[in-house]
Amino acid sequence: MRRLALLLLVVLAAGSVSAQGPAPIDWAAVDAETLKHFTAIVQIDSTDPPTTPPGVEKPVVDYLRSVLEGAGIPTETIALDPNRPNLVARLKGSGKKRPLLLMAHTDTVNVDLKKWSHPPFSALRQDGYIYGRGTVDDKDNVAATVMALLMLKRQNVPLDRDVIALFEAGEEGAVKFGIAHMVEDARFPKIEAEYCLAEGGSFNRQGGKVTFASIQTLEKIPRAITLTARGTAGHGSVPLRSNAVVKLTTAVSSVAKWKPPISFNETTAAYFKRLASISDQAAADRYRAILSTDPKVQDAADEFLLDNEPRHASTIRTSISPTMIQAGYRTNVIPSEVQATLDVRMMPDQDPAAFLEMVKKVVNDPTVEVTYGARDVRPNGISRLNTDAFAAIEANVKKHYNVITLPAMSTGATDMAYLRAKGVQCYGVGPAIDVEDGPKGFGAHSDQERINEAELYRFVRYFYDVVVDLARSR
Repeated sequence: MRRLALLLLVVLAAGSVSAQGPAPIDWAAVDAETLKHFTAIVQIDSTDPPTTPPGVEKPVVDYLRSVLEGAGIPTETIALDPNRPNLVARLKGSGKKRPLLLMAHTDTVNVDLKKWSHPPFSALRQDGYIYGRGTVDDKDNVAATVMALLMLKRQNVPLDRDVIALFEAGEEGAVKFGIAHMVEDARFPKIEAEYCLAEGGSFNRQGGKVTFASIQTLEKIPRAITLTARGTAGHGSVPLRSNAVVKLTTAVSSVAKWKPPISFNETTAAYFKRLASISDQAAADRYRAILSTDPKVQDAADEFLLDNEPRHASTIRTSISPTMIQAGYRTNVIPSEVQATLDVRMMPDQDPAAFLEMVKKVVNDPTVEVTYGARDVRPNGISRLNTDAFAAIEANVKKHYNVITLPAMSTGATDMAYLRAKGVQCYGVGPAIDVEDGPKGFGAHSDQERINEAELYRFVRYFYDVVVDLARSR
């Protein structure tokens, strides 16, 4: 009887342990493994264009494949160019829900070795930071994605949806090798998902304290406008009223002074409302004023933003920045044709044809041709705020950082645009970044790129919890 009672206790104890779910995660061990993988991939030169031919992403992909397959996670390599492969990994779920895609790019921008105080591929740890090219763009997301897959596998988390990882090539200017290749009809089913988490967001960290989360839900569409002025060629010693250079500079000046119409969408309206709730009184009044339906109130706030917060001014309109002028070839020759290029970042709902007509009216010179120039134009799409994905992100922002979540529209461009155009709801996430780092030259694409080591670990925990909340069986 005693043996039977003992056996019953053992069985009950085993059942109790099983009911409690997976064993607690040893986060100190996770941090150590995160550092190991992060260091390894930062130390690999995957710059685009490559520092060492043939470059660029293959060594990183080889490393990631070995780590994932070593943990029993199947992978597939898909490449337009064998040196620029994309890596896809998938953990299977029950299929009750559509998949979740985790996307990060393995390439980085190139470096000027002479300008780096810390070697760009050293992953040097110093004073709480890790230095190196790609530390915040985008090998932080690569490391978080790898760790999420490894922990889901090791914890044997039951999933209601497949969790797919795409480690993509070519994000920094060669999308034909990466996302553009992957969204083509033959390959898109391999990464098709309901939701996607990728780069494009971050936590605002000031004075060592995180103040809010910025989650990218849409982005502007890059376009280029070309202004071409023509006139009579002649000797520089005889000024001409038909001088093409004068016509062009007048046109550029008119466009640069013009304020395109203000418009809002779900994301930008929510952004300014939420930002006002955590700002000092003067700033809060301006952010509420920019949302005003009174043109005078709105214009006064707009003028302040244009002078003092140009990034905010850019988020409320289609923006134009003159960036290049090609004019003349000798001091004493008046050229017959000159050109200027305008960098245009278009609001997602802007009609391109209608906007071009507005620019023509601003130029107001029939001798100046206004056309769209050649550019890698990304597709259009918006991610909603009333989704399970945004709710999971917001809940875990509160859990791990205890700050407010601001949905944001990026003035730049990310590869999520290609997925949004396919109907995938995409959200840009990232670790906490010191606002002081940009002016110091420590930001993305800078000569001393770095990440706060503790914030890297916190991001991995937050990212994993978001994935679990979205994918686990209920």
